[in-house]
Amino acid sequence: MSQPGDFGFGTQIRKSPYFDATVRWGATGFSVYNHMYIPRDFGDPVQNFWNLVNDAILCDVAVERQVEITGPDAARFTQMLTPRDLSKMAIGQCKYVLITNAEGGILNDPILLRLDENHFWISLADSDILLWAQGVAVHAGLDVTIREPDVSPLQLQGPKSGEVMRALFGDSIMDLKYYWLRRVELDGIPLIVSRTGWSSELGYELYLQDETRGDALWEKIMAAGEPFGLKPGHTSSIRRIEGGMLSYHADADINTNPYELGLDRLVNLDIEAEFIGKAALRRIRDEGVARKQVGLVIEGAPLNGPNTSYWPIRKDGKTIGKVTSAVYSPRLKQNIALAMVAAEHAELGLEVDVVNRTGLVNEPGTERAIIVERPFYDPKKTIAAS
Repeated sequence: MSQPGDFGFGTQIRKSPYFDATVRWGATGFSVYNHMYIPRDFGDPVQNFWNLVNDAILCDVAVERQVEITGPDAARFTQMLTPRDLSKMAIGQCKYVLITNAEGGILNDPILLRLDENHFWISLADSDILLWAQGVAVHAGLDVTIREPDVSPLQLQGPKSGEVMRALFGDSIMDLKYYWLRRVELDGIPLIVSRTGWSSELGYELYLQDETRGDALWEKIMAAGEPFGLKPGHTSSIRRIEGGMLSYHADADINTNPYELGLDRLVNLDIEAEFIGKAALRRIRDEGVARKQVGLVIEGAPLNGPNTSYWPIRKDGKTIGKVTSAVYSPRLKQNIALAMVAAEHAELGLEVDVVNRTGLVNEPGTERAIIVERPFYDPKKTIAAS
């Protein structure tokens, strides 16, 4: 008979250095991301959302596995992987980037960290970019080393996360700028700290560089955060959809290109570097796209949790797209969703029908929706950048 806290898929699914701590602090459910366990249940997801937006939460995101690129040609090689211009990326800076294949399809949408002149980390969404990067390197003719380092991130997110960081590291940490990083130690525990996160809130990521110290780090952060209402938590689907943040495999995949998502700002076709997918992305830009991502407000009773399948979107009885991520926002008091629709229907204010809940056309599961702007909340990201 299995015992409480006995989660098991076998040794092929890796546990993070924080796994035991998260179970001790109330994690009751996990999913798998980058071949690792990630906590997905600390109780009521709505309460987790309110903890995030009102106070602060600590999340085990060691599943954001790092691809480390070093060597004399590290900067040149890293630029090969992404259409975003890295020529002015400073040491200590972070950037949100896309990794594309030869057809312009998105393979991952990670955070890139530059630790030194020839030292980069790619902090991954859910796909095997370590294998991709090592494969690209085989015939690149560049002097680089690509490996997965001993690095395990935590996310400390929410409006009081800055006060928790001050309690941990002192006043000096408060001048860390949005999308910048710093090397620090906490009682001898080696860390990289960045002003980043997957929440659209004020937040930090703490990259542990010694997996044996995971339990100690978790407990030190929770103890420092207690006066500020810090709670253990998980990445919030509600908040990330409010913020229009992508979930790889849900809202984007290898068959999705940046222009469909409105991420033109992450594609710099005028740079000299010949990054992978450059010719395809130029052609896509010139020809235009057949579909576009939009926001939706869906009528009807509040959704009972996020969607677990793609819901067809119809206009005048014809399927024109699909809902990729949907959830009820208790703050906005609306069902909100990210969706991909045919480009000719990507029109603000357009009324469409969403086939959800029962999944049957012309049954009670078909509900009206309206195409709206996204993000749904704080569109200029002033909260996260504050």
